[in-house]
Amino acid sequence: MTDILLEVCVEDAAGLAAAVEGGADRIELCSALSVGGLTPSPGLMVVAGQLDIPVYAMIRPRPGDFVFDASDINVMRGDIDAARSAGLAGVVLGASLSDGSLDVATLRLLTSHAVGLGLTLHRAFDLVPDFSEAVETAVNLGFERILTSGGAKKAPDAVGPLARIIAAANGRISIMPGSGVTLGSVDELLAQLAPTEVHSSCSRDEPAHDARLVSLGFVAPSARRTDVALVRALKARLKAAP
Repeated sequence: MTDILLEVCVEDAAGLAAAVEGGADRIELCSALSVGGLTPSPGLMVVAGQLDIPVYAMIRPRPGDFVFDASDINVMRGDIDAARSAGLAGVVLGASLSDGSLDVATLRLLTSHAVGLGLTLHRAFDLVPDFSEAVETAVNLGFERILTSGGAKKAPDAVGPLARIIAAANGRISIMPGSGVTLGSVDELLAQLAPTEVHSSCSRDEPAHDARLVSLGFVAPSARRTDVALVRALKARLKAAP
């Protein structure tokens, strides 16, 4: 049986090193994971491009919704160019209309601009009114996979919807459960679904070490940090799955 792949989302160079050391199969490279992930810096992309495992860059120019105007799209096109120049394997995209459905025109423009790069459709998918229709759209646009929590805050809370999304995909596109996937919750997904890959931050909460930085607003009281041991343990759990 083929091993279930582990994608780890990271936001800094230390996270990159931890994910690789722990045995991640692929990395989603972001900044600002606290708001769901934004585009990483060009410098971080260059560092990631030197790794021996595939790295996909999040292409999301700002926090908030996924309804993008022309200026947002211009920024995203430039960020796709930066990911390509850094030697990354792919990009992570998503765009919505005001009703939550996928913005096909914007996604067609962005995927065409990303020709030659791997493509993941991110959790903008979780906002759509019709999962089956959105799966067809993703297939037609050439995405390799959909990162989704099944429309819930955490993927383990939406096993039923995820099963229906996997059925709609029918092997034509990978459905990658993500959000809230941890060592403690992954067994429920594995018991009821048959994912080929899963997405996790494999992170632990780390309190700030300098109260003055907190008081000046430079850092939050705590932050999530990629943990080598958690990456290694989750990868081992996936390898042991029947």
